[in-house]
Amino acid sequence: MAEFNVHEAKSNLSRLLVLVERGEEVTIMRDGEPIADLVRHRRKSGRRKLGALAGTISLPEGWDAPMTDEQADRFLEGKEW
Repeated sequence: MAEFNVHEAKSNLSRLLVLVERGEEVTIMRDGEPIADLVRHRRKSGRRKLGALAGTISLPEGWDAPMTDEQADRFLEGKEW
């Protein structure tokens, strides 16, 4: 992993991007402390995966039952029900 201070990074940005394109990680340091990592961009697929949360969420029985008028009033007032 290559390390550069902020001044070096500003002066050599094009060179750092070439390193990143080759798969290297570049760390930018300030006063000897790492503050940022440059890594190659990973494209997200433009499509969302349907069912990605399947099996991770459970809802109680009757969660889809209509609210009573009293519950709706309390909900609209911002009170717990």
